[in-house]
Amino acid sequence: MTMRKILLAGFLATAFTATTHAAEAPAATAPVFMSAEWAKQACDAWNQDPVLTDKLKEEWVKNHGGKGHKVMQIYREGCESSPRIEMHVSEKDGKAMCVYGGAVKTTELSKKHDYLMWAKDKHWQRMGDGTDGPMKAMMFGRLNFKGPKMEAMGNMGPFGNFLKLTGKIDSDRSKCP
Repeated sequence: MTMRKILLAGFLATAFTATTHAAEAPAATAPVFMSAEWAKQACDAWNQDPVLTDKLKEEWVKNHGGKGHKVMQIYREGCESSPRIEMHVSEKDGKAMCVYGGAVKTTELSKKHDYLMWAKDKHWQRMGDGTDGPMKAMMFGRLNFKGPKMEAMGNMGPFGNFLKLTGKIDSDRSKCP
């Protein structure tokens, strides 16, 4: 057997093995953008971001109105019939930790403590890739939000990291949740 045939046989065996194993493994699909599963992953990503966990541990996370956590509800403007998602952030071990990410649990948001945010997909994309920061997104009406405005203004830096999370989590944006 010539060296060329040996190399070719080795290549084919490797390719066949890789193809066979790939076919056996179930294909992992990314969650739909802003679905309950996506919110769980966003919560996990929040907890891995030291800017969010450390910079929001003081006044921001403590302004919860006695319920023990901040509530953020988020949705996609182009998916009106889709449910919102919700994240809860609490002070835990001296950090602002996301303790829940998923379907909405809170029926009434507090204007003094909680947040509601929504944007069109193209704007979520721009915020997620860092093209638009929080100030620019709000000034140009690309990010709509209800909640304690002065508190939000005082936390623009960390909030920018939250917006970037929307681009870091692998997701399917081709359909609504």
